[in-house]
Amino acid sequence: MTLVTMADTPHSIALGSAIGMFFGFTPLYSLKTLLSIAFAWICRSNKLASAITSNLHDIFLVAMPAVYFFEYKIGCWVVRRPTPPKPFHHFVFGDYFDWHFLMRVIWPALIGSVFIGVPAALLTYFVMRLLISRARAPQLAS
Repeated sequence: MTLVTMADTPHSIALGSAIGMFFGFTPLYSLKTLLSIAFAWICRSNKLASAITSNLHDIFLVAMPAVYFFEYKIGCWVVRRPTPPKPFHHFVFGDYFDWHFLMRVIWPALIGSVFIGVPAALLTYFVMRLLISRARAPQLAS
């Protein structure tokens, strides 16, 4: 309801929501919200809608670990890299600062997230724009 009642144009709110949905699918866990706000600012869309959507994305989609693994598999297929049998085995915090880890795990997942994030963002834009336009349309007197 908060997204529908914001004081902004339907296009701006829908575009901000679509940007938040796209960045919600990326495997950049701690940067999702910041990236979505920055990109919404560049596109002159609603930054609050972008932040709300990128955070609600993780709450409502409880199957995100499976989605991230599917994105990883798609990314490995796109970059033509064989998928190891146990790609996420025994990682520690220091691995996230290792260039080989980034190229072996994060890069394919990031590439795969584009293939899921773009259609989800397009669908979010059109659905949100439709919902906001209908909610703001003057009601016909019966």
